[in-house]
Amino acid sequence: MPIKTKGKVYKTAVRPAMLYGSECWAMKKCHEQTLHVNEMKMLRWAGGVTRIDWISNEYIRGNFKVARIQDKPLENRLRWYGHTQRRGMNYVVNIARNLPETPRGRGRPKSTWWSTIQKDLRTLNTTAETTQNREIWRKLTSRPDPT
Repeated sequence: MPIKTKGKVYKTAVRPAMLYGSECWAMKKCHEQTLHVNEMKMLRWAGGVTRIDWISNEYIRGNFKVARIQDKPLENRLRWYGHTQRRGMNYVVNIARNLPETPRGRGRPKSTWWSTIQKDLRTLNTTAETTQNREIWRKLTSRPDPT
């Protein structure tokens, strides 16, 4: 099977299965690393390349014409966030997001979906008001695969 076809199969079947539900994940670095490792194992296996061959990950990703998998959960999260922001305040997700916080115990607070979204917005250097314009929001959050 040609490598281009394998790349399309990966993008349409494997990656969506790996990222199923990523809109709601509060991603940590260890989760991103696990996704990256699994992605590269699958791409190397599909390409018939081993680690002994000393071929870089970027070269393999370029052959398959796929973007870094770490960018895709960010895209999914922000797409879902924009969708919920454009809905009314009666929407279940918006009601749940506005519930009062409960006091936490000692130690560092756990990472939440909301804190992850705020970090993503700071990364993009944008605000929640940008979500109201769908075209601009889509261009801002989209991470296309290389062609």
